[in-house]
This record gives sequence, C-alpha cells and structure tokens, in this order.
Amino acid sequence: MALFTAVVTFFKQLCAKFTERKFIEVIYVKRRQVLNGIASLPILSTAKLAADTAPSFVHGVASGDPDQESLVIWTRVSGLTKGQSVSWQLASDSRFSQIVSHGNETTNLYQDYTVKAIVGGLEPGKRYFYRFNCQGVSSPIGRTRTLPTGDVDRLGLALASCSNYAFGFFNGYDAIARDDAVDFVLHLGDYIYEYAATGWGAQTALALNRAHTPINEIVSLQDYRERHAQYKADPDSRRMHAAKPLLLIWDDHESANNPWVGGAQNHQPDEEGRWIDRRDSAIRAYYEWMPIREPNTGADRKAFWRSYQFGNLATLINLESRHTGRSKQIDYADHVHQITSKAEAAAFQHDILGAPGRTMLSAHMESFLSDELKRSKREGTAWRLIGNAIPMARTPVPNLEAMGITMPGDPGAVPGVSADLIWKGKWGLPLYLDTWDGYPWAREKLYSLCAACGVADLLVLTGDSHSFWANTLTSNDGQNLGIEIGTAGITSPGDFIEQGFDQSTAEQIDGAFAAQAPDIRWTSNLYQGYVRLVLTVAGGTTDYIAVSTVNDREYQTSIVRQERIARDGQSLKFV
Repeated sequence: MALFTAVVTFFKQLCAKFTERKFIEVIYVKRRQVLNGIASLPILSTAKLAADTAPSFVHGVASGDPDQESLVIWTRVSGLTKGQSVSWQLASDSRFSQIVSHGNETTNLYQDYTVKAIVGGLEPGKRYFYRFNCQGVSSPIGRTRTLPTGDVDRLGLALASCSNYAFGFFNGYDAIARDDAVDFVLHLGDYIYEYAATGWGAQTALALNRAHTPINEIVSLQDYRERHAQYKADPDSRRMHAAKPLLLIWDDHESANNPWVGGAQNHQPDEEGRWIDRRDSAIRAYYEWMPIREPNTGADRKAFWRSYQFGNLATLINLESRHTGRSKQIDYADHVHQITSKAEAAAFQHDILGAPGRTMLSAHMESFLSDELKRSKREGTAWRLIGNAIPMARTPVPNLEAMGITMPGDPGAVPGVSADLIWKGKWGLPLYLDTWDGYPWAREKLYSLCAACGVADLLVLTGDSHSFWANTLTSNDGQNLGIEIGTAGITSPGDFIEQGFDQSTAEQIDGAFAAQAPDIRWTSNLYQGYVRLVLTVAGGTTDYIAVSTVNDREYQTSIVRQERIARDGQSLKFV
C-alpha cells in the first residue's frame, strides 16, 4: 500500500505540470526523468504472486480471422507457472448440448500462457459458441461465426479504432457487444497505446483510476505483453471480444507512434535500443494476444494483410501500411520556416511530399491487393471494402485565420513560428503528414493500381484520426475512386478538442473542412464511439454512433449522423 501511495503521489505531482497534450515534444523529455525516479521504487514480482493461484481467465476469450469453414478462438490462462494443457469446445448452442468440435492446446511461459486454436471443419455463415477449460476451471463463453458463402442478404460491420485505456472507459466496446446489427468487428488499429503512465492521457487516467501498466513506456516483449493484458482485462473489452468475432489491422501505437520501415517517431535508439528489436517484440506480443492466425513457417510476421469474402456480397481487403513498405514521414517542423508563400507551399507538396518513390505499401502488399481486387471483380462481388488504418482522402486545412480563429491560449501567435493548425490553413497544407496525405505519390499509385484492376468503387474503412469522416476519393485527374468512411476513437479525444479549442470552435473547424475541401462531405472530432456499416446488394447504410461519455461507465448511445451509399455507374456516391 505504501508503494501504491508513493507512486500515485508521484504521478499527481508530475501530471499537475501537464495541462495540455504536448504529446510529443514534452512527454519525450519528461518521461526520461519520470523513469529515473520510478527506477528507485521496489518491483512487485507478478510471477511470485501467481505461483500458488488456481487457473483463471481474467482476460476473457476472443475469436477472429475467420474464413468459410474455420476460425481462431483465443484465451489466456492466468495463475500458471509451467506448461499446461488447455481444452476447448465449440458448439452450435450456448448450452453446449451439441458439440461440433473440441481439442486441446498446450500453453507455457514462452507464449505468455496465451492459447489459440484454429477450429476447422465448420459450416459457412453459421454462429457458434466456444469455451476453454484448464484444470477443471471453465472460461467465459464466447460467440463467433464463420464467413458466409453464396447469396448473402446483408453484412453488419462495426468499425472501431483508437482505444486508449488511459483516456476513459471502453463504452464503445460495450455498445458494440450489445449491437445486434453487428456481425463482425473491424478494428482498424491503435488497439493499445505505448505511452507511459505519465504520458498522454495521464490526468484523465488518474481521475478514472485507469493509469497504464506497466508504468513505463513499453519497449520490451514483457512490456507489450503486460499492456495487452491490461487492455484485455477491461470488462467492456471482455464483453465485446466474447460477443463478436474480430477482423484486425494494426496501426502505429501497437508498436510506437508513427513507425516506418526503418524506425519510428517515438523511438529513440540511444535510450531504447534497436528499433527492429522493439518492433519485433511488439509484433510477437500482438500475435500472442490477438485472435489471428500465425504466419506460415518462414513467412514474414510483418506481412499482416488479409482478404475476407462474404459470399457474393462483399470482399474485405485489409492493408498493412506500417512495417513492410512505408517510407519515412516528412516532418513539418523541418520545413515550416521555408514556406512563406503559396508558391513555396505548392513546391513543398509537389517536390517534398510528392517525391516519386515515397512508398506506403510494399510491393508484395500491392500484388496481393491487385490479385484480390481482380478476383472480386471477376466473381461479380457487389462491394469491395478496404480496411485502412489511416485517412486516405485529401484533407487540406481550411484558412482558419481568415475566419478569425486563433490557436487556443495564444491569440497573438504569429503564423509561421510553428506548424500549428492556423499555419497549415494559411497555406492550404494537409492536416496530417503520417496519413496518405503525406504520401500523395503512393496514393496515386494505389488509385492507378485499382483502376488497372477495373475497380473504381472502393469503400475504404478508416481509423486513426479520432474523428468521424464521410469522404469521397478522387485521383489527381479527377476520377472518382469511391468513398471513405472514417470512425472516431473508442476513447481517444478529437484533435481539435485536445488542442484546446472549445466545442463551438472545434465544430466550426469541422464545418470549414467540409465546406472548403472537395473530398470531405462531413467530419466531426467531437465524439467517441464507432461506426456501424450495414451492406445489402442494393446499398449501404452508415451510422455514426457516439457514446455520451467515456468518463463514466453509465452512458447512452446516439446516431449523430447517417449516410446512405449507392452505386454511381462504376463508382459509389452518397445519397
């Protein structure tokens, strides 16, 4: 108890200094000071605490990565100190009177006592129930389903993203678990966050008793395992994972903020070791803790892309855009003083951002995407969905200075001193450079690949930005390539609110994006929640569902906007 009190007091003293996000510049410096202080505290041995406890399933169960006749079921057994056999059952009813399949898996310390089974020989498009047992102790019961074949009337997907434990309760997860219109959950990344307990979100975490564990920024394999364990043990997370099968994409925070093939913005080799070691630890923990199939022997674990076929109704192709093909991000800070005119801003976008060879996807990813798009088109599938971690549409910042908007807390700030929102808007520059907007050459290459496959009806499903989006996708030559639907964070706050703008101004900024950016139909950074997408052969309906709060477990949901999607010749349109 004395240790707990000391740590809490230490956090409160430190967090009092953080009244704004300051997210990258400040936390990067301060976290080193924090860890030096924490290093002097005694360490609790979780292995010793677990030595004499009975097996338990505190992290719940999960399922995912299905095809038409098989799927993955997952759990973790706590309380074990040596290798152990764990049995599982899959049934067609919740009372397990009709067992369809059963088996045993061995778990041990090497795999962090996680358990995965690939259950095969199943019927297409059917619901199942599953459970695990270890030494006579049964897990919670999970529900899952295989992919359908043939004629499919409807498909319901929940789009989730940006589930930061420190920023509040996972009420969005609970709402998804209760949403009967949802068949599968497409989690678009930022499933966990890597920051220290004193990092981004610390003040909210202290108020809600949701500080990150381990308390340091996660770097080692054990760190990533503990962070995954914390997220999986959350009661709302357990409900969603038990209720719905998952289709998964990773983004950046599963490893570190803004990675590329050679490093990451939030990785400092001098203090945190080699990037490839940290990246590989993050990926190993991800495979251990998520309901996904292991790669084939000798395959690249980083090549985490998938294609799912929902009968004749839809093809979903999930992209990998972090660890296999991405070039290093351009940083506005390196160019802010060089852009003092419209001509210089245009040259920056054309020559720096748009430099040929600045890739987003690997050649193998592109080849896989091309093959799957051609197959989907050839087979006459109605919808082609792209699971995409980061915003794809063009999002130039509107001229906020002309609207009389200034950065919060500094009305006399001079544009050009830093690359803030006002400065970007003055020159019509992209909102983010880590998204496809920061890789326009790669985006055009993607659009050309799709056009070469005879595909101009992409329905791109996007996470990352903590905002809801309804966008059109347009190439440089004006061709409509389809539609983008973006989901807000499960808990992560909208960027304009996080930057200190009041709600009215943040809403005004959202409106300016929609009014001034041709590709943006509607956006909002005001909410946390998820998107429910329901597809039929005739059309699609997108419900943007917000939770009333993430600061309390009592909440309500509301549909803040609905969009309908229909065919428009060879492409798609909002109606």
